[in-house]
Amino acid sequence: MTKRLTTLATLASLWAILALAPMATLSAQTLATTGNIDLDAEHTRLSQEQKTIDDRYEADRALCYKKFAVQNCLDDARARRRVDNDDIRRQTATLNDIERQRRGTDELNKLDQKNSSTAEADAEAKRQDALKSQQDREQRAADHTASRAATAAQEAEQRRSFESKQQTHAEDLAKAARERAAEPASVKAYEDKQKQAREHRADVERRNAGNTKPRSAPLPEHGASNAVPPSPLPATLEPPAKPATPATPATPATPP
Repeated sequence: MTKRLTTLATLASLWAILALAPMATLSAQTLATTGNIDLDAEHTRLSQEQKTIDDRYEADRALCYKKFAVQNCLDDARARRRVDNDDIRRQTATLNDIERQRRGTDELNKLDQKNSSTAEADAEAKRQDALKSQQDREQRAADHTASRAATAAQEAEQRRSFESKQQTHAEDLAKAARERAAEPASVKAYEDKQKQAREHRADVERRNAGNTKPRSAPLPEHGASNAVPPSPLPATLEPPAKPATPATPATPATPP
């Protein structure tokens, strides 16, 4: 009996709290107060009490028909049953409100968990996006640096190649100028050599012509010492060799 009265008092206080505050704005204290109630057990208890009220009402009616003032007795039985039923309805309504409150709390917790998971996923996605953006910026910077270095190296190589060609061209021009400047001296030296060669050949031919002598008479044979030697025939002198025609000097090639 004491336990029942305690439960009824608790439900009455809960009913007063729920009547004053909507479920969406229940305080943390209300949530803590209703958190330990076994709703299934309370519904079972209320069902049993409702059955007890109904059985007592039937018993009261049966007794009323045995009394002289039947109607007054029935009215009193109905009044007691009405009071008991009102109390059961209030307790049932309180339990229903608590059930709705718990369902709402569960839904809010699920939503909070979902939002928390979604927020964590969004935060991780944003972090990955920021990391990827940073990596992309660093890669673009590295590519730009490498491209600039390659361009600078290519320009330096082109500049060296151009300077080398310019130097080679200048050397070719200087060499051609030197050859053009030395061309008259080369022609004169060649002509002097040709003249000396002609004079040398002519001198050799004159010496050879001056050294030519007539043939001597043969010696007499043995036993013919008294014979009159035949008159020697005059020696035929060979005509001097015709001097060679000097070769025409070749025209030296004009340097480029």
